[in-house]
Amino acid sequence: MQVDLHTQAAEVPALPRFQQAAVHASGLQRWGRVLLGLAVLGLVSAVFVDLFAALTLWPVVLVNLSCALLVAVAGLQSACWVSRWREEAINPAPPEALAQTEEPPPTGLSALVMQRWRRLLQQIGAPTLWLAGWSLLILYSALQVFNLALPASALGLSASVAAVLALLLAFALLVLERRLAQESAAQWPEAGALAQLLRVAILCLLGSALCLLFSSAEALWPVRLAVLIGLLPMLVAAELLLRALLSLFSPRREQLEPRLLAHSFIADMLRWPPQPLLSLQHELHNRFGIDLRQIWAFAYMRRAFLPILALVLFIGWLLTGVHELSMQSRGIYERFGKPVTVFGPGLHLGLPWPLGRVITLENGVVHELATSVGDTPPVLQPAAAEGPPPAIANRLWDASHVNDKSQVIASGSGQQQSLQIVNMDVRFVYRIGLDDAAALAATYNSNDVPTLIRSTASRVLVHDFAARTLDGLLGADRTRLADDIGRAVQADLARLDSGVEILATVVEAIHPPAGAANAYHGVQAAQIAAQALIARERGAAAEQTNQAQLQASVADDQARADARETQATAQAANLRFAAEQRAYATAGQAFVLEQYLSQLSQGLSQARLLILDHRLGGDSAPTLDLRTFTLPADPAASPKAAQPGAVH
Repeated sequence: MQVDLHTQAAEVPALPRFQQAAVHASGLQRWGRVLLGLAVLGLVSAVFVDLFAALTLWPVVLVNLSCALLVAVAGLQSACWVSRWREEAINPAPPEALAQTEEPPPTGLSALVMQRWRRLLQQIGAPTLWLAGWSLLILYSALQVFNLALPASALGLSASVAAVLALLLAFALLVLERRLAQESAAQWPEAGALAQLLRVAILCLLGSALCLLFSSAEALWPVRLAVLIGLLPMLVAAELLLRALLSLFSPRREQLEPRLLAHSFIADMLRWPPQPLLSLQHELHNRFGIDLRQIWAFAYMRRAFLPILALVLFIGWLLTGVHELSMQSRGIYERFGKPVTVFGPGLHLGLPWPLGRVITLENGVVHELATSVGDTPPVLQPAAAEGPPPAIANRLWDASHVNDKSQVIASGSGQQQSLQIVNMDVRFVYRIGLDDAAALAATYNSNDVPTLIRSTASRVLVHDFAARTLDGLLGADRTRLADDIGRAVQADLARLDSGVEILATVVEAIHPPAGAANAYHGVQAAQIAAQALIARERGAAAEQTNQAQLQASVADDQARADARETQATAQAANLRFAAEQRAYATAGQAFVLEQYLSQLSQGLSQARLLILDHRLGGDSAPTLDLRTFTLPADPAASPKAAQPGAVH
């Protein structure tokens, strides 16, 4: 029961848990430091081991054991906070010391913000923050090494040494756990919860030691068990984190005795025999004051649990006689081990198991089967996006025929008879017969239908090819080969009463022997060369024809263009002559003068002209001065003008 210092301060010195608070706190601190040092050492070792042996058992074991020890450290620290509170409650600080610890009022904005943050952290409480921090660290560390695809590996002598050290540490923790388990609740209420948390570390140590002792390059179960061991501290850490978050919503009073936050319901179940319902009942009674034993409904449920469970099991056993078959299925109903009838698709009733059962069989499903099956292809590993292409991507000259079956066939070489080996890919399309007799025969007369068809087909192919020759197989007999094989296989299956119906026989490919293949390839090569030569000559003829057509077209177009140009020039001259004739008829001498001046302007367009008025000279004709005046190169030289010239 929690103690309130406001009303029960006088009773505190008489309580045993308050009297032993200082001893408990010092012991918890010592144990916490030792376990924390071991946990840190394990995590640091796991980091260095991961650099050199990442795909081994060592990082998983070291991290999981460190997480288990951190769970115990979180519990010890949480219990130490409670013991320190009891120690301060029985030995309160003097008022002068409390007055010295009071902070001065803030003067700036930053100081005010820091004071608000400090008050918020004080309201949350250091135990809650530390417990949440430990829980997050455990969850993060355990998730980093949780890998169920880890391969098996041999660890050698070091695994045995580590297993012995883990067993010694487990023994030391077991001694501590037994000591805490023997403490009474009146003297130390948190001892039982701490013992439960220590059981988590002990179980992880024992399991890891077992994995290290039996680890080898062939055994996978030690690796899987070592990885799954990390789930236990992860679950406990998740529960502690949830308890830390829920504690934020409960009022925190400084004068009220705090409860242990690091109490785990999952760790409490680590007992024999496990009593989860009793643990849940005690948790509800201690935490919320709810006593499930006083509720009539729960008492009635406890009394009626076994009869109701028996009734539910009986009804479930009766429901095993209800069978549902899909549209692609049918079932053979056996009553007391004897087939009675064949059920079609739908819902059917029968005797419950094991008095009656239904053997499911396919209904009209069509299968394709090859007479020969090659080796299982290797598992392809994904290639890097920037790396070189995988070898399987090189298919330029690679053509594997995994479903081909070799057959010996008669052939002739020159004047002598011989035997040749022919590879064939023969496939059968089959299904189980649709009638009830075929369904019963396929179920009870043969254990493996594909194997039966393949063996029957192999025997039929041997007998069939014994009467054929290579020339006939590659010629006229090839068209009748599939029908003959299909009829022979169906006859043998019907004689064996297998219930199998051959729907079609497909000869995918026939690969002749090497000599015949080379000759056939030579014929193909000659045919291809002839076709290529014909195509080349046709191309050359087409090129010459097109070139001649192009030249003729160019010459024709050029002649047409020249004729059109000459005709256009004649038409333009004719139009100009007619226009000038009409202009002369209209204007007379003025038109002639205008034409004269126009021609004169065109002729003298590049000359420098100086036109003088003809009236200056009296009755003389107009004068055109064509002289050019240029400055001499040397100014000191005597000026010499060019000889004047005049045009009259």
